[in-house]
Amino acid sequence: MILSLKKHSLLKLVNDHLIEYPTPSNLSLFWNFGFLAGICLAIQLFTGIFLAMHYTAHVDLAFLSVEHIMRDVNNGWFLRYVHANGASMFFIAVYVHIARGLYYGSFASPRGLVWSLGVIIFLLMMATAFLGYVLVWGQMSFWAATVITNFFTAFPLVGDKIVTFLWGGFSVDNATLNRFFSLHYLLPFLITGIVIVHIAVVHLDGSNNPVGISSQSDKISFFPFFVLKDVLGLVFFLICFAYFVCFVPNYLGHTDNYIAANPMVTPEHIVPEWYFLPAYAILRSIPNKLLGVLALFASVLVLLTLPLQTQPEIRSALFKPISQFFFWLFLADYVLLGYLGQQAPESPFIEIGQCASIFYFAYFLVIVPVLNRFEKKLRFL
Repeated sequence: MILSLKKHSLLKLVNDHLIEYPTPSNLSLFWNFGFLAGICLAIQLFTGIFLAMHYTAHVDLAFLSVEHIMRDVNNGWFLRYVHANGASMFFIAVYVHIARGLYYGSFASPRGLVWSLGVIIFLLMMATAFLGYVLVWGQMSFWAATVITNFFTAFPLVGDKIVTFLWGGFSVDNATLNRFFSLHYLLPFLITGIVIVHIAVVHLDGSNNPVGISSQSDKISFFPFFVLKDVLGLVFFLICFAYFVCFVPNYLGHTDNYIAANPMVTPEHIVPEWYFLPAYAILRSIPNKLLGVLALFASVLVLLTLPLQTQPEIRSALFKPISQFFFWLFLADYVLLGYLGQQAPESPFIEIGQCASIFYFAYFLVIVPVLNRFEKKLRFL
């Protein structure tokens, strides 16, 4: 009897949230990217677990173990390339998901908690990706770990202690690699837990919709309409994913990571993975080390200010041409920061980066609040 009730409860849960879940009828393909981000998370978990079975977290063996996976393990090359490119696909899906939220006002009440949980997931993603990048123990991985962890020395009084704790000693060495491996393995499970809460909170108030007004009276069941739409999006996404894995698996990586880490040889130009480049450009644009590190963290945490600002009359920018203009200008600015992050820290890239960084923070702290307060919706005759 108890087992029957449990089965019934499970079926009811699946029915309420995956089949008969009431969904706004006008959702566009941009709403697919939340689902695609969940698929990427599942892929990263699955491939990461199998890669961990063959990886050795030791400074003398880490690079060799990665090569062993590529050359000797059955289908190891496929697992490794799926995992490496999966991180990039994950960030692409999340970046589009965030951009959609910004454009359609998904941060506005009553979805402030949903947005805040999403920002926390994004922060944990960045931490997990950085830790995983180090595990390859190639030249760029080693020096990226050295440079990034050294930024914490900018904090007065506690900076050196934080760095020593991260390193597990007085340099980036075996203890560092072990710590990073342990955290890289555990954090995805924490992300998964928060994602489940994120989805549950979304289903409390229902999904936002493109027009930015209440859609309580215009909803249809999630199955089969949006299931088919998500599957269609997934097919196209997997085709693009497969292209990178099978034809250009190293296109989004750095060639120096195929050279074993050497503490005695510094690369000419140290850069992180592409998805960190905008934040890296913001950090480098500020000459003061402490302020640069604070700006690095603030570049993500500033997203948490959006639910606290004056709520717009209509959430979506669909009917607000001025908001649309600044949104696309913001996207262009973010792409520019990504380009600047991979350039040498010299003039004129530093000066352009400073201007781009100012606009980045101004968008969230000045432009969006002002537009929310004063921009009126257009009235059509």
